[in-house]
Amino acid sequence: MKQDIGKILSSGGVGVLPTDTIYGVVGLAMSKKAVVRIYKLRKRNPQKPLIILISSLRDLKLFNIRLNRETKKLLEKLWPGKVSVILPCADKKFKYLHRGTKTLAFRLPKKKDLIRLLKKTGSLVAPSANWEGYPSAKTIIEAKKYFGNKADFYVDAGKLESPPSTLIEIKNGRPILLRRGAWSPFKF
Repeated sequence: MKQDIGKILSSGGVGVLPTDTIYGVVGLAMSKKAVVRIYKLRKRNPQKPLIILISSLRDLKLFNIRLNRETKKLLEKLWPGKVSVILPCADKKFKYLHRGTKTLAFRLPKKKDLIRLLKKTGSLVAPSANWEGYPSAKTIIEAKKYFGNKADFYVDAGKLESPPSTLIEIKNGRPILLRRGAWSPFKF
């Protein structure tokens, strides 16, 4: 019997699925309960924010993020793609996501089935499928070793060998590379 992943996520569930880069532990970004659960599952430092997958540039408005023209143009060049971009988000309503950093990292993936899921569920937090400080799961078997029956679902896409997303921050209209990853060459 095939699980309805969208329904599980929409009801606050969390699970493991292939993102556009590596396996991620996903849950609704707008669900504090799901976010807290993912921090516990991953044994993640509570001070570190999570990457959020979005289905379109318009989704940023849901997080009260307003883009200036320069930043919007830059994002249109980078996305969709394997680049996570840190943007300012000082809204106290999202402290459970930004963890006091007043910034959030977003990625607009290119993968069509992932975009369909995001349109159905809304934005998803999607850190890598591993405990903090451990290697990212490359297979569902590896992910199950980390999370066992504590995840509500697993979506198997075989072995994933991609590096994580490239991580940049935009400051004063200029991109700053924070982590080299799946997207390259790094040029603007």
